[in-house]
Amino acid sequence: MTKSASDGRRPVRDRPLADLLRDIAGNPFRPVRMNMSWLAWTTDTVVRMARAIYEERRWEDLPVLGDALEEAGCNDAVLLTHCRGPGPHTRGCAVVDALLGRP
Repeated sequence: MTKSASDGRRPVRDRPLADLLRDIAGNPFRPVRMNMSWLAWTTDTVVRMARAIYEERRWEDLPVLGDALEEAGCNDAVLLTHCRGPGPHTRGCAVVDALLGRP
């Protein structure tokens, strides 16, 4: 059952689009910040994983990237939850782009 527009809530059918937008844009009030030590961990493992996920469109590997970030010292719960979450994930993912140094 969808909510009506009169109650101030978006219809349930808009949720997938909103989730995709959050994946790409992230939270504008809390931008993704990368720690250089995470990026350099074990000879750039995190960056190499992010690049492979991006180039090969292996979005199902984002939870593994989250584990690698945590092992590298990341304790940002929002970032780790995003990586380990169900998605949707796509090219333009704010976390992967930040790891790759993309604007």
